[in-house]
Amino acid sequence: MTAAVRWHLTEVLSLDQPSRPLRELLHQQWLLPDRLIHYLRRRQHVLVNGRYQPVNKLVHAGDRIDLLFNGDEVRTPAANDYQPTVNPQLTILFENRDLLVVNKPRGQKSHPNVAGETGTVMNDVAGYLAGSNDGAYMVHRLDLQTSGALIVAKNPIVVPILNRLIAAGQIHREYLAVVEGRLTGSGSWDWPIGRDPVDPRWRAVNGLCAQPTLTYYQSLAATSQRSLVRLRLATGRTHQLRVHLAHSGHPIVGDPIYNRNSPEQMLLHGDRQRLVIPFTMQKREIVAPLPTYFQKYLVKYKLS
Repeated sequence: MTAAVRWHLTEVLSLDQPSRPLRELLHQQWLLPDRLIHYLRRRQHVLVNGRYQPVNKLVHAGDRIDLLFNGDEVRTPAANDYQPTVNPQLTILFENRDLLVVNKPRGQKSHPNVAGETGTVMNDVAGYLAGSNDGAYMVHRLDLQTSGALIVAKNPIVVPILNRLIAAGQIHREYLAVVEGRLTGSGSWDWPIGRDPVDPRWRAVNGLCAQPTLTYYQSLAATSQRSLVRLRLATGRTHQLRVHLAHSGHPIVGDPIYNRNSPEQMLLHGDRQRLVIPFTMQKREIVAPLPTYFQKYLVKYKLS
């Protein structure tokens, strides 16, 4: 018996789409992984204008492409792992067929750490999508005390596409942070980050099993006490921004791990996602407004 189709995605190629083999469209232009293309081909689950054609045949401007997936082709954890929140209070910054971007508040987890845990962003998204054919699928995360724009996929097909776009630096994640002391100018830090040899839960520059990193920074305002800094991740290691800033001598205000003597709450906000939309590959800039407490802090320290 043929399994039922779980996801059916339809794209109409733009009028300026160059003619190219279907395989190149799927792999090079749409960034689908080989595993998915293999199943689409073997099951004849990729249709051009309503009919299956071999992947070496050309597709052209205006063609309609249908992609059919049963569900067993993907390795992304199932969306029903997240217990849906009843009446979730989400701030949605952007949504289309395949994904949404939410403005995560400080103090809320991105995802559950144990089975059955509730109250996280992923639980809220699962609740928001309950009753539809969509689910909540992790793409990236924000730390508990970090606020801002968070991408969540609505189907598992786009997860590897988004991951490839992030890894290639085509999706840019930008942050605002208030840091200790006077930090001026702009530049980059490429200090490798690994596990803290004292406490493996945390991270340290040149720690255990250190991996390459790259962070870009630009000082937007500075006084003798505090600085407002814009940060862009070129790599996405755990706690990367927090570790780099602490190592630079300018830890984030309120960071409970890397600035433990600070009595304030952490001031790190993902204010911008330079998003690439899967399949169309159109670029969108998604802005997450600063929380009120962050704005008040900037006024207090004359950084606004």
